[in-house]
Amino acid sequence: MKIICIGRNYVAHAKELGNEIPQEPVIFMKPDSALLRNNDPFYIPDWSNDVHYELELVVRISRLGKSIERKFANRYYSEVGLGIDFTARDLQNQLKDKGLPWEKSKAFDRSAVIGNEFIPVTELSDPASIKFQLKLNGKIVQDGDSALMIFPIDELIFQISKYFTLKIGDLIYTGTPAGVGPVKIGDQLEGFLEGRKMFDFQVK
Repeated sequence: MKIICIGRNYVAHAKELGNEIPQEPVIFMKPDSALLRNNDPFYIPDWSNDVHYELELVVRISRLGKSIERKFANRYYSEVGLGIDFTARDLQNQLKDKGLPWEKSKAFDRSAVIGNEFIPVTELSDPASIKFQLKLNGKIVQDGDSALMIFPIDELIFQISKYFTLKIGDLIYTGTPAGVGPVKIGDQLEGFLEGRKMFDFQVK
């Protein structure tokens, strides 16, 4: 099972971090050891002083596919979920400044939160405009809409499958909207997908 992540997929988020708007998807990976399930607490690693939350719509692949055409991409998933891509921003900035890969800041253990369930696409009121939110200590800090993605889900599947064979169970973290920020010990994070609570856990 692969965790395939997309960076800078919302204009407002790219701008808030001072990045250029990408002309094609920014793709990076996390290992399966990055998954954080079952509302388990997230422990801030002792080697970072600036870990940020990044709420993301997550697509679970349901068919084996390679070099998938755009028009057939919707056949390769039937459910969506919600997750967080935790990022050690201080380490990421150091690595970027040196022109080095991001993995240590993005793919560390338990850095990929995944909600307890996936929602069938057929149950969504509008699959082209999926709403999702993150609450930090009861306050909404991210308010996302998949309609604002630079590269929609089907385009991501088309682009990703050029380079990587997609297998059943692979997860695509589709990018985060604006509003990312740091977490501290004692914070409570709640994620909602179309009004349904998908995760609720504490930072330790």
